[in-house]
Amino acid sequence: MTAFVFPGQGAQFEGMGKDMFESSELAQQLFAQANEILGYSISDVMFSGTAEELKATKITQPAIFIHSIIKSRISETDLKPNAVAGHSLGEFSALVASGALSFEDGLRLVHQRALAMQKACEAVEGTMAAILGLEDKIVEEVCASIDEVVVPANYNTNGQLVISGSVEGINIAVEKLKEAGARRAIVLKVGGAFHSPLMEPAREELEAAIESTSFSTPNCPIYQNVNAKPETDPEVIKQNLIAQLTSPVRWTQTVQNMVVDEITDFKEVGGNGKVLKGLILKVDRSLNVEPLA
Repeated sequence: MTAFVFPGQGAQFEGMGKDMFESSELAQQLFAQANEILGYSISDVMFSGTAEELKATKITQPAIFIHSIIKSRISETDLKPNAVAGHSLGEFSALVASGALSFEDGLRLVHQRALAMQKACEAVEGTMAAILGLEDKIVEEVCASIDEVVVPANYNTNGQLVISGSVEGINIAVEKLKEAGARRAIVLKVGGAFHSPLMEPAREELEAAIESTSFSTPNCPIYQNVNAKPETDPEVIKQNLIAQLTSPVRWTQTVQNMVVDEITDFKEVGGNGKVLKGLILKVDRSLNVEPLA
């Protein structure tokens, strides 16, 4: 069986340049809709903006979402996935690809999510760190021992867990985790403490938007970040999506559960087609992971 997987904010705008956009009528239609919803020309920023502009959360998230959806819709294959999943922001792309959300509603939620997260980052300074070469349990125990906001945020793959929290808390955690035997513990250059309690104001803001949005039954199960389980009930999907901003992304567990459910082929949709490939293959080398054609 086959799953479509969608990368999150770490994706790059590769594989779809301005020439592809201009040659695809569908891409032009979606960009026109996006520009109207956002109130500015996201296509101009994506293809002509500065690197600094593209780094802003309020720009990056809608841009990656639009990029993923366009690539999924102008794909040369007519393959229908048996399941979908997305890493953090990618979960919104997966919901649209599965038919649970319309493109317009998905973009509105992504736009509101980005603005709310930007606001939360500016209100309280936070950061994240990548921890390599330690068991998840050890990282969890060290985080719990620190009298600061420090929590597991992204269970990316075996031996790679990203933690999130206050600047002081992350700095303390990095030193303790090095002492505990981490191969590497690196503070990341990010705008804030994503997927941590410091995102609570953003979660509250996004909750109202999600509750007022119409969700449909997806045409295939979506494995969601908060529990790594396949869901098809629109109400359950909504509640899991609301919890996502302050909960860890359980990507390792998602891939493991997909394998148990006999999914062996993964098509990465969006970015350069390589962001999730490395993470998935570290969970199980026998899997077939390729970019969507």
